[in-house]
Amino acid sequence: MAEDAGVYKTLLESTNAIPWKLDWPDLRFAYIGPQIESLLGWTQDSWKTVEDWATRMHPDDRERTVNFCVAQSQAGMDHEADYRALTRDGAYVWIRDVVHVTRNDAGEVTSLVGFMFDISERKQAEVELLRLHKELEALSLTDALTEIANRRLFDQRLDVEWNDSRRSGKPLSLLIVDIDWFKQYNDLYGHPAGDACLKQIAGVLQGAARRSRDVAARLGGDEFGLLLPDTDAATAQALARELEAAVTALQIPHGFDDAGEWVSISIGVDTQVAGDANDASGFVDHTNRMLYAAKRKPRAA
Repeated sequence: MAEDAGVYKTLLESTNAIPWKLDWPDLRFAYIGPQIESLLGWTQDSWKTVEDWATRMHPDDRERTVNFCVAQSQAGMDHEADYRALTRDGAYVWIRDVVHVTRNDAGEVTSLVGFMFDISERKQAEVELLRLHKELEALSLTDALTEIANRRLFDQRLDVEWNDSRRSGKPLSLLIVDIDWFKQYNDLYGHPAGDACLKQIAGVLQGAARRSRDVAARLGGDEFGLLLPDTDAATAQALARELEAAVTALQIPHGFDDAGEWVSISIGVDTQVAGDANDASGFVDHTNRMLYAAKRKPRAA
């Protein structure tokens, strides 16, 4: 039997996993594998009580992990916990603790037996995957050419702000912007110049989205939207005039006869308070009608 115990001990201590045993009544370590020193730097004999385990844990993980493990252990439930363990030199290693609860014939918890696994590489891979996911999600909501919000993000935010307007009773304003004679501009100067023009107009719109909830978006082609939560009609109209002046100030030459000397924009402006009698799509449709009306107005020479 003693020989078998020695074999088992050798097998346990030759694995990468770190075996341990905690006596439940006094919460003291009966055993922890020597691998702990190579992983965390703490000597094998320094693991005396459950306090050594708890204090050698990242502060952000400690309360959650300890409370969970204690509750599961008291209930006699096997469990797993992931947390960052403190190394002796002040760094942290991601650990997965797999815990088995042993009980006596009366069903009382007598000890916890488990293995610690170093899962740092796995966690790093998870973090990288999450970063890539967020990056892809951001790209899916961004117009590739102008690098402002795309129609998908605009529609999402419109729904959110429309519902907020319904709850709060505050006005929601929308500006839809169209570049005048843009097809003719593309025909005259070519698509690279057209792309550059779109980027400049987008920059003006993005600059007008001054608050965190404002959304400047490319809706498609040469059409842009500026969503302005908690903005009244007078403020929205004043901003539209500022945008028109800012685009003219760019002095992007336009050689088409009816276009005027510089590239200009037309803007449809609408302000509504969301209610049961209207909806977000109707809000956009009405703003588009205001845009068409603005484009029909004769421009000063």
